[in-house]
Amino acid sequence: MVGEVHRCRVLVIGTGFSGLGTAIQLRKRGRDDFILLEKAREVGGTWRENTYPGCACDVPSHLYSFSFEPNADWTRMWSGQAEIFDYLRGLADKYDLRRNIHFGRTMTGGYWDAEHRRWHIHTESGDEYVAQFVVSGIGALHIPNVPDLPGAGTFEGTAFHSARWNHDYDLRGKKVAVIGTGASAIQFVPEIVGDVAELQLYQRTPPWVIPDLNFRIPPKTRRLFGRVPFARRMARAAVYWTYESLALGFNGHFRLMRPIESAARGNLNRTVTDPELRRKLTPSYVIGCKRILGSNVYYPALISPRSVVITEGIVEIRPHSIVAGDGTERDVDAIIYATGFHVTDGFDRFDLTGVDGRRLADEWEEHGIRTHLGITVAGYPNAFFLFGPNTGLGHNSVVFMIESQIRYVLRLMDLVDRRGADAAVVRPAVQSSFNAAIQRKLSKGVWSRGGCVSWYLDSHGVNRAIWPGSTVRYWRQTREVDPADFEFTPG
Repeated sequence: MVGEVHRCRVLVIGTGFSGLGTAIQLRKRGRDDFILLEKAREVGGTWRENTYPGCACDVPSHLYSFSFEPNADWTRMWSGQAEIFDYLRGLADKYDLRRNIHFGRTMTGGYWDAEHRRWHIHTESGDEYVAQFVVSGIGALHIPNVPDLPGAGTFEGTAFHSARWNHDYDLRGKKVAVIGTGASAIQFVPEIVGDVAELQLYQRTPPWVIPDLNFRIPPKTRRLFGRVPFARRMARAAVYWTYESLALGFNGHFRLMRPIESAARGNLNRTVTDPELRRKLTPSYVIGCKRILGSNVYYPALISPRSVVITEGIVEIRPHSIVAGDGTERDVDAIIYATGFHVTDGFDRFDLTGVDGRRLADEWEEHGIRTHLGITVAGYPNAFFLFGPNTGLGHNSVVFMIESQIRYVLRLMDLVDRRGADAAVVRPAVQSSFNAAIQRKLSKGVWSRGGCVSWYLDSHGVNRAIWPGSTVRYWRQTREVDPADFEFTPG
């Protein structure tokens, strides 16, 4: 397929928080020479894709938003999907970003042209984009992970992933199997249990679930935040430092997590009185090893007479049933996969060819995912990752991390210009030093020593997702660009 050729200075992939945040900062700097590629027909990223019942954020709203674009009118402490989606769409409209967005364009790959020092990015539509800089804002939670279970292809009922919710299918009166007990299941299971005839929850590992303290923000408080920005900033700061204080517990001082684990255990014990069900729902790992979840209605949904929690695994899926590991066969009308996303292996689909024909997916498959600050990669000039490897968090807001990364990327672009260069690429030694340091820190953290297996780990058991330590430390490391970390190609 032959399409059009588009040229720009900066090509941004994706229109979630990362992509829109980058575009806003470019526009604020008076730069209009950028294009955003978006696979869908609307902006929003994760918050456009996930529309399952009960979908909400587990980071407080005033922190899960840009510091440079605050919203005084959040209606709840922890916002739902629709409100966050509206916030992102509002940003696209406020900054007139839609005229820079090419909707319906899915990136398939690209290569670095060393002679002309430009990236050539291709899309499914056949269009080609030629850019000096490429910024990946695809995030980590955009490729649903559907497990390859025996017989899944023979199932004759309805099956879908929670991130591709089938709103046309009526669950009322149906026997529904939910596979997985992560963040999405915690939210949608209580929403559907009252409608289904039977809910079969297939659980591999139980999550720690703390009480949900969400509340509606009173209109007078929202008016105050709108009229007195200082009050809003103080509220955001209070939330930030409360969450930031958890970093020490996650990173080796596990005893500091005991009060949170006690709250989670109390939440379970108060609600679930049946000893066998309580045993199934009690985690055997240190809290924080997997993402900590919050809900007041998840456990009540599981003690419903309509619910059954199955921990024996799945042997086979048949046309109208599921066979568990203990041989029990249960009739099923619909299967909902709450099995998360391709995270550490999601970058395999970001098919970039860099200097000397090096292919990023092959390098990361062979040697593991390696970057500098989760942003730049040796051998791939002028390519940047936002919310990239080892910049995810278990204790605070990733939007804070994304802001730090955007600032770093734009300052590096400015440095390229000031030096009269065309390109900058991180030095291999700098990248190696960074990765060695964070892996040493990660080896002491709860994700490595807490006794669980999670999506934070790659196929080799190495944590390629989480940032070890405080967000303050990341902010400091990305506040300025050290020119000595990069090799510059003259213009």
